[in-house]
This record gives sequence, C-alpha cells and structure tokens, in this order.
Amino acid sequence: MSDLHIGPASAADLTAVLDFWKTAAEGTSISDDLAGVERLHARDPHALLLARREGELLGTVIAGFDGWRCHLYRLAVHPDRRRQGIGSALLAAAEERFRELGGLRADAMVLDRNERAHGAWAVGGYHPGDQWTRWVKPLV
Repeated sequence: MSDLHIGPASAADLTAVLDFWKTAAEGTSISDDLAGVERLHARDPHALLLARREGELLGTVIAGFDGWRCHLYRLAVHPDRRRQGIGSALLAAAEERFRELGGLRADAMVLDRNERAHGAWAVGGYHPGDQWTRWVKPLV
C-alpha cells in the first residue's frame, strides 16, 4: 500500500468524484450533485479524502467535523479494487484527521441494506449504535 496516496480532493476533482460514486458507491444522497460537493469543499476543503494510485482514483471518504462530532460519509472503493486495504487506509486517514481536530468519537452513515459494507465497517472497528436512531427531515 506504500504506493497508495491519500489526500484531500481539489476543486478540480469534484466532477470525477461524482462520476466515481456512480460506480463505486451504494445508493445516492440528496446532495450527490456538483453544487453539493462544491459546498462541502468550500466549507471544508480537507473533508473529502481521495485514495489514488498512479493518479487513478480508487476510493473516497468524507471525514466531516463540525467542531463537535466526527462524521463519516461516502466510504467507497472501486469495485475492482476492493479487499486490498484501500477502505481501511481511508478510514485510518479520516480518523487521524479527526484526532488532529480534537475529535473524540466518529460515527458513520452506513446503509442498512448494504450488507457488504457492514463487514468492512466492522473490520475498521465500527458497529451499529445501540442508543439512538438517526432521524432525518429533507429540507428541499
């Protein structure tokens, strides 16, 4: 994995990231559009982490920190590159970012129906919370 580079996305990467998610991510989000990822990048240009090898985009994770909580979204690895440690490397980079920002605990958005992802998150030390359920309300 020493040839794997993980770092923040640039503004020029955002369209490619959206295309990548169509192949590598499970499901879509209400903010899976250029305006949504541009807002994320403008607010926190270091939150969207990309894993690349020789320039090829292999994986993503959003490591968002609001000053209070650490949130993980869009952990996605190219289907042809799974089970090679890329997801684990992305999580390690996200967790290091959180520690540097003073974060104490990370939570992850994981689709209930994406059972393949459950194992990947479990390997990373994550588990479903037993104290709360996420409640949502679309604003648009």
